[in-house]
Amino acid sequence: MSATTQRGSAAAPALSRTTATPRRRAHRGRGERSPAASVALHATLLAASAIAVFPVLWIVFISLGPSSAWQQPGEVLDHLGLENYRFVLLDSHFPRWMLNSVIVAAATTVLGVLISASAGYAISRMRFPGHRPLMWTFLLTQMFPVAVLIVPLYNLLARFDLIDSYLGLILVYCTISVPFCAWMLKGYFDTIPRDIDEAGRVDGLTPFGTFWRLVVPLARPGLAVTAFYSFLTAWGEVAYSSQFMGADHYTLAAGIRTFASDQRANWGAMTAASVVIAIPAAIVFLLVQRHLVTGLTAGGTKG
Repeated sequence: MSATTQRGSAAAPALSRTTATPRRRAHRGRGERSPAASVALHATLLAASAIAVFPVLWIVFISLGPSSAWQQPGEVLDHLGLENYRFVLLDSHFPRWMLNSVIVAAATTVLGVLISASAGYAISRMRFPGHRPLMWTFLLTQMFPVAVLIVPLYNLLARFDLIDSYLGLILVYCTISVPFCAWMLKGYFDTIPRDIDEAGRVDGLTPFGTFWRLVVPLARPGLAVTAFYSFLTAWGEVAYSSQFMGADHYTLAAGIRTFASDQRANWGAMTAASVVIAIPAAIVFLLVQRHLVTGLTAGGTKG
């Protein structure tokens, strides 16, 4: 009995100390959010996503109705159909414009990436007479707006008989894309160790062989970004195509303007054409999206 009483008396103070000790509040770790903060964050993201997606969905919605649907959206539900797409694809010059845009955009992308990659690599690795003036020239060309460049570019194209030709428009678009792409690729090439170039020379490669066989494969993210930029430059540009090309060589961005006149605009055809025009750009984006973030940020730091 005495032993049991002693164990009981010894356990009582321990139990009292346990119950008397206040429970410590659990602290959230670094980076953890409270439930209220999570709800507010997700609500903000949902609202931002809705604002970004609404214009696209609205254009798709209007394209499924009659031409007057943009004034009376309720008519779309009463006349839902693909008539606007049939008119655009079968009864207009849209297929011809699409072919022109594909030719110009593809050639601009390939030529622009080749020139900008070569220029960016040369500026990054080599020191030659005119090195710094070339860099500043690339930068200065981005300062002039389209309205200022149309007249001198038109005179140059006319002198070389390149008005209303694919080659003339491709060269004009390269003047837009190459300076920006060269600067961006120069920063990307700076992040690639020079030891790779030295290893190529030890193996007997020429400077071009080192660039083509060793450096270019490592620069795929940067090249993907420049290719996407060059493609969008040629795919969506309006002013140069309208001024330098005839009606038979209009690109999509210039040709879609013909659906609107001073008296009347065919909004059904314009919205349908806009949806179709966006599809190739979306496909190109999906093909290069995994390289975009890496390519855009890799040139920000050197090392």
